[in-house]
Formats: sequence, C-alpha cells, structure tokens
Amino acid sequence: MKCDPNLYRAAPPSLAVKPRLIRHLFLPPLIIVLMIGLGYAGFWTSEHFGIRSLSENGQRQLELHARTVESELSKYTYLPSLLELETSVPQLLADPTPEHRQTVNAYLEGLNRRSRSRAIYVMDTTGRVMATSNWRDVDSYLGEDLSFRAYFQKAVRGEPGRFYGIGSTSGEPGYYLAHGLEEHGKIIGVAVVKVRLEALEERWQRARLEAFVSDENGIIILSSDPARRLKSVIPLSDETKEKLARSLQYYWFPLNELQPLARETLAEGVEKLTFPANSELSADDDSISYLAQTRPLNDTPWNFTLLTPLQDLRREAINQGILVAVAFALVAFLLIAWNERRKVIATRLAAREALQEANNQLERRITERTGDLRASNERLKSQIRERRQAEETLRRAQDELVQAGKLAAIGQMSTSIAHELNQPLAAMRTLSGNTIRFLERGQLDVASTNLKTINDLIDRMGRITASLRSFARRGDDKGQASLGKAVDAALQLLGARVDSMALHLHRQFSDVQVQIDQTRLEQILVNLIGNALDAMQAQPLPQLWLEGEAFNGKYRLRVRDNGHGVDAEARKHLFEPFFTTKPGEQGLGLGLTLSASLAAATGGHLGVEHPASGGTTFVLSLPLVSPDSAEPI
Repeated sequence: MKCDPNLYRAAPPSLAVKPRLIRHLFLPPLIIVLMIGLGYAGFWTSEHFGIRSLSENGQRQLELHARTVESELSKYTYLPSLLELETSVPQLLADPTPEHRQTVNAYLEGLNRRSRSRAIYVMDTTGRVMATSNWRDVDSYLGEDLSFRAYFQKAVRGEPGRFYGIGSTSGEPGYYLAHGLEEHGKIIGVAVVKVRLEALEERWQRARLEAFVSDENGIIILSSDPARRLKSVIPLSDETKEKLARSLQYYWFPLNELQPLARETLAEGVEKLTFPANSELSADDDSISYLAQTRPLNDTPWNFTLLTPLQDLRREAINQGILVAVAFALVAFLLIAWNERRKVIATRLAAREALQEANNQLERRITERTGDLRASNERLKSQIRERRQAEETLRRAQDELVQAGKLAAIGQMSTSIAHELNQPLAAMRTLSGNTIRFLERGQLDVASTNLKTINDLIDRMGRITASLRSFARRGDDKGQASLGKAVDAALQLLGARVDSMALHLHRQFSDVQVQIDQTRLEQILVNLIGNALDAMQAQPLPQLWLEGEAFNGKYRLRVRDNGHGVDAEARKHLFEPFFTTKPGEQGLGLGLTLSASLAAATGGHLGVEHPASGGTTFVLSLPLVSPDSAEPI
C-alpha cells in the first residue's frame, strides 16, 4: 500500500511543531472538564424530560385514584338522611322510652349490616346518643355525650357534618357523616354514620401505590405507608396542636410533622420531595426522591397526594449522562488520534528521502497484520463452533434436568396418593372381612350396610384422587366447605381409632362456610386429627380440643392434644417433605406438607404452636365465605 505524496503537504515548521508542554498540561484537564460538563448536561436534560413524562402519566393516575376516593366517600352521603323516613326515630327522640330505644336499635343494627358501615347512631339535640347499631357491644356508643364533636355541632345547626377522627370510645379511626333530623321544619336530633376507610389503604398497598390523603388540618388520615399516617404535611403551631388535642379529633396522637429532606416546587400542585430512605426499600441510598402531585377532593376539604418514586428515573438519567460523557471522550480520543496520525503523515512527507522506505515498511506491516487477522478469524470461527457445541450440550442437559424434575414430581405425587388412601383402604379391608362373616351368618342387613359404607369409601377415594389431581393444577376449583361437616367426616373416618382410645373430645367451634374444597378440608382434618391420635397413644386420658374463632375475615381452627409433644429439633422440620417422627411403616412425612400446601392454595395458612402445658396445637386458618355468619356450636 502506497501513499500519494501530493495528498499531504509539509506544513511550515512554525505550524507543524506544536508546543508539547502546552498539549500535555492543558489538553487532558480540558477534555476531562468538558466530559464532566457534557455528562451533567445530559443527566439534567434526561431528568428534566423524564420528570415531565412522569408528571403527565402521574396526572392521569392522580385523577383516577382521586375519583376512586371521592366515589368511596359519596357512597354513604345519603345514608344519614334515610333515618328521617323511619317513624320510630322521631318517636324515640320525642319519647325516649326503653321500648322505642330497642326498636330503633334493632332498625339501626339491620341498616348498618346492610350498608356495610361501621356504626350508625342517633343523638338528641344535646349530643347524647339515644340509639346505636352497636348497642350489643361492650364499647357501645349508647348514652355517650358527643356534643363536643364538630360533626354534631354542624348538623344540629342544619349543616351537613363531615368529619374524620378517632373515636373517643373505641379509639378506632373513621369517617363520620352527620345529618340534622327535622320535623315540621325544626331539628329534633342528629343521625350519624361512621365509615371505615382502611379498604382504600389496602387497595393502594396491593397495587404498590404510594399515596396519602390529608384533611383540612393538614393531617395525613389515609396513607399507603402506615409510618406517614397521622403526621402533618404543614407546620402546626402550638396553639393549633392544643386546639386539636382538646377536640380529641385525633385522640392523643402527637401529630408530628412529615418533614422532607428537600422540597422543590415544579408547578402548581406538583413538587419534588426527598425523604430519608427506608431500610426496607433501599439499603444503599441515604434518601428517596418522589414526584408529589396533589389534587383537592370534591365535596371535601381534603387533598389527595400521589407519590411517584424517582429512583429509576435518576438511574436512567445518570446512565444517559455517563453515555454522553463516554461518547464525548471517544470522539475526543478519535480526534486526537486522527490529529496525531495527520502529524505523523505530514512529518513523513516532509522527509522525502525516507518516504519510500516508510511505504515499504507500511506494506510489510499491513501484510503481517492481514495474516494475523486471518489467523484471528480462523481462531474466532473455531471458538464459535466450540461455543455452539457447548450450547447444544447445555440444552440437552437442561432437557434431561426438566425430565428428571417431572419424574421426581410424579414420584412425590404417587407417594402422596398412597399416603392419603392408606386409611380408607384399611377401613375397606376391615369392612369387607366383616361383610363375609355376616353373609355366612345370614345377616344381610348388616352386610348391606357394610357394602354401602365400602361404596362410600370408594367414592371418597375417588374424590381424594380427583382433589389431588386438581391440587396439582393449583387452584382451578376453589369451592366452599362446611367446617362442621368436614369435622364429622374426618371423625367418622377415624372412628375406630377414636373409640379404641376412649378419647374425650371438646368441640368449641362454629359451623362456618370457608373458601376451600370440601374434600380438601376433610383431608387436612384427617391428617391433623390422625397425628393428634398418634401423639396420644401412650396417654392414659387422651383429650382432643377443636377450638375455633373468626379473625380478620378468616376462621382459625385449633387442633390441640395432650400428647407427648414435639422435641425442639423436630420442630424445625415439621413441614418439610418426607420428614416424620413415626416409624417408616406408619408414615412417609407428607401429611403436614400436603395439608399446608392445600391451605396455602386457598389463601389460608397452617401453623403449629407448642403450649407450655404440653401437647401440640396445629392452627388452621382459612378465608370465610361470610365473615358475619360465625355462630358457635
């Protein structure tokens, strides 16, 4: 490869030779300064447009969720005024006899249940509660003097009372709607409806939404983050705090101010806030920045604030800034390299006597490098072939691992089926042997009864296998089950063992409907009661407690025995597959694992407790179909 000497002309000596000292001292710092400046400009530009995009998207989200809150608040607006249509309410206010009070209590109790509100009560013009829907409760409002509440003071003047506060009797927060009850144009009492708004917070938490609602005092009354609740978003003077404390609107909470580390106003209703980092959210950063967008809620003096985290946007902006800086550094490097190359060529052209030799050397170098490139290409092709072979081998190994995993799952399921069918098969074996003897004796009625029982056991075995097959698909058949029927079926299946042990059974639970398939619930109870019977084999006076209670929309059934209990080492592995404290012929260690999986598939839970008095307690928690229908049996 030869270069044309006419393409380059030798520069005059004063221009061709640059002061090296100036280049070496000032050029690198200048490039670094420009790189940092352009990187920061890229970061700022990316963050600015990113915040604008987040703000536009957040505005839509803000409007959507604010309307949801407004809809939730407006559902109960009409409810207090309905009490004017009930003739028993004016009769009570005019003549507060026990009979009238009981009539209104019953009416309010039914109305509260149908409207799904927290409480409904009626006050006279002095602020004393005359009748209430929670008259049966220990912390009933009946007889309380609530004249100091702001909603009563507004309603008794004929104005709609809207108030959020914490109950002075129960200490429970709620949204109060009050309406003055009129008769012949005169207010004779006040009707109040208390509503729980915690469902909004639960929806925000499930949607991973960061938002809060602040009331007319600037106090956060609803928040997706419980740590922000009942904190003020504006500074409160000592006089204001004392006034709020006297009104008991927020009970005795200190109402501390929610102070951000930094605050920057971007537009009307739009701010950039920086809070200290929560260790659960971020373990590396000292703070977390949010885009805060606020909108007033219609028909209320409240404000809804949506917080959009800016961590991802900041990381993207940093990456953009780094990309711009690296691109500039690359361009600067290429320009410097090109300039140096130009100087080398110009210097070579200036030395005409060495040009031919330089060309020859260049041709030799190009030839050598071309050979090296060909060799490198060959090596690269060889590496590509080896990599493809390795990938093919890896795919085959992965297929074999998947197949092995399938075989292992099939083996575990077949073991579980054998474990679950063991007791029905044992019962069938006993019944079939007895049936032969009854047939030989001519006792056909007893034999017919045994055959029907065997038929029922066969049907049950079919349901068990169908349930296990359905369980493998994880939740295709979420049914409803009767707890009482399931307990009776489990005790019937284990009847022979119960009778042989002279077991003393304590039943203290409700026949409720829970969200689980009937057969699956029976499987769980057979496992738990069977384990309790095994634990009490050596107990001279075996006792079994079945105790239940409703809690937070679920029903918890405790299966407690007075057996030998479980040692500390075995407690760590109770729910592990194939772990058992029984001899090998009595169990494979899959009963508790399967039971816990069946409970978890319906949104429930199976746990264990170890009472200090001895024995073992298994706690089965399942979602209720109707949380208000739990009556003890």
